[in-house]
Amino acid sequence: MNEIIKIGKKRTILVSISILFVSIHTIYFYHAVRPEIEQKKLIQQIIRFLLTSGLLYLIYIGKNWAKKIAIALFTFSIVFACYSLFTIKTSNINKIPLLILIVVYSLAIY
Repeated sequence: MNEIIKIGKKRTILVSISILFVSIHTIYFYHAVRPEIEQKKLIQQIIRFLLTSGLLYLIYIGKNWAKKIAIALFTFSIVFACYSLFTIKTSNINKIPLLILIVVYSLAIY
């Protein structure tokens, strides 16, 4: 295998792990602040996590259509996070997850 391909696969794995950590962080902190776990929302978030994992796997094995879908979804996420960053009225410390999301998804698109 070519050295460039090995580096690309390694970077793809690292970015995929970062994206999955952002998803897990989102799921955990959504439910951590609530007094009771909403089962319907938890099931939706688990399905979204599994679909994200599947999409990242398809990108890893080289499916071109999966890469295009991921770029579109990540771009939408970045735009929405940037919009939320300026419209949500909360302290700056609570906006850190949005900044992390923007950085991770920007790296994924790059």
